[in-house]
Amino acid sequence: QVQLVESGGDLVQSGGSLRLSCAASGSGFSIDAMGWYRQVPGKERELVAYVTNGGQTNYADSVKGRFTISRDYAKNAVSLQMNSLKPEDTAVYFCNAMLKIVVNVEGAYRYSEVWGLGTQVTVSS
Repeated sequence: QVQLVESGGDLVQSGGSLRLSCAASGSGFSIDAMGWYRQVPGKERELVAYVTNGGQTNYADSVKGRFTISRDYAKNAVSLQMNSLKPEDTAVYFCNAMLKIVVNVEGAYRYSEVWGLGTQVTVSS
């Protein structure tokens, strides 16, 4: 099965930077879209940044101008460069992907959403 593995979460001071990385492992799939969400206790998971297979990017208003998402199509990977971090950026960051999975020898496929386990980002004041 396809798995997403995240890395890069850390504790940093306000104003600092981090780079999160996520890579998909497995076979028999392609990725239509890939990105990052974040969640804090007591709140819903929210979109941070996403990039489609066509290269369209979307960012939460709160991170525009500070975060940059990039995708390595050859490696089935995505990264999130986070600059000018603020305490309110503190959250567990989850990698997300919309997969196109081949299900039979005729080439039929289905779509499936997969999540990473999350990586903690903590920004101190």
